[in-house]
Amino acid sequence: MGTPLGDFIRAKRDSIQPESLGLPDRGRRRSPGLRRLDLAARAGISVEYLTRIEQGRDRNPSVAVVNALADALSLDPAERNHLRYLTKIAGGACVAHTRPAPPRREVRPSVLETLRLLEPGIAVVTNRLGDILAHTSGFAAVTSGTGLLDAEVPNLTRYVFTDLRARTFFADWADIADEQAFDLWLAPSLESSEWLAAELAPVAGPDFTSRLNRHVMPQRGVLRLHHPAGPELHLLRETLDLTADAQQLVVFLPANEATAQAIASFGRRLRSIS
Repeated sequence: MGTPLGDFIRAKRDSIQPESLGLPDRGRRRSPGLRRLDLAARAGISVEYLTRIEQGRDRNPSVAVVNALADALSLDPAERNHLRYLTKIAGGACVAHTRPAPPRREVRPSVLETLRLLEPGIAVVTNRLGDILAHTSGFAAVTSGTGLLDAEVPNLTRYVFTDLRARTFFADWADIADEQAFDLWLAPSLESSEWLAAELAPVAGPDFTSRLNRHVMPQRGVLRLHHPAGPELHLLRETLDLTADAQQLVVFLPANEATAQAIASFGRRLRSIS
């Protein structure tokens, strides 16, 4: 049985063309990407040892080996951090059968005050599981009619993978799905992320499990939303990590004038209702 660490190394190896590293073309390969032989040579380890890591038979590679693999795969800083994280959890237990204690849902008063100051802008506080913990009226306006906030405990990850409306709301649904699956690896606790993954896997199928195991670093570009009221919104995202709380504050800003005008219209509508 493999491990997330082995899956990530294998996925990165498969995505690299040997020519991009100055290696000779060795002819037709049974699988795409870099051969184990070439990666092992670049990292200074044996092919047999690399095979054990990829297959999950060695779950505790040394720091030196992990750094050598990161160098050999030419990982960027974000990918190196992810590799170190996967190494840390490589020897962990299997998926929990009962739901663990939920991550902290309380939002600090100072963060709530920050949200208040951002009104009527678009902002939300979440954790890496996708739980929506607090939001501005602007966020509610932009997501109205989509079903995202309908649940008693709204969760963006669950919404993306299990609610068909999400595939219409997010113009680039596949990119958002990549983001939510990847963020589970950064969840408040390993047990919580495993529980949510186990819950989603049967209902979301390969749309979820393939992304979770691929470890694709999301690009997090401009967010394009198909609002039920008609306009397509283009939003930039600025994220403030609330590290001590295992939460994050995300602020959404118009990426173009048409979006700014549409958001202003939502705000006027909200004020007229209230």
